[in-house]
Amino acid sequence: MKMRSMRRGIKEMDIILSAYADRNLADMDAAGLDVFDALLHENDQDLYQWVTGQVQPPAQFASLVSNIAQTFQK
Repeated sequence: MKMRSMRRGIKEMDIILSAYADRNLADMDAAGLDVFDALLHENDQDLYQWVTGQVQPPAQFASLVSNIAQTFQK
């Protein structure tokens, strides 16, 4: 998943998701990893809008996207 976080379609998502993966993957439980894996299957343009707060993410990703956004802002 770390490699998939780094090799996205747009550079912005490479940076955002790889920073999140570096800080959090090792500590995630199986359920968290499942949600992150599902998120990695989403379109980069959608992900970028969710993480930057331009569009509300789907409910299943809301908590994870919020955590990713906080990691990116640090």
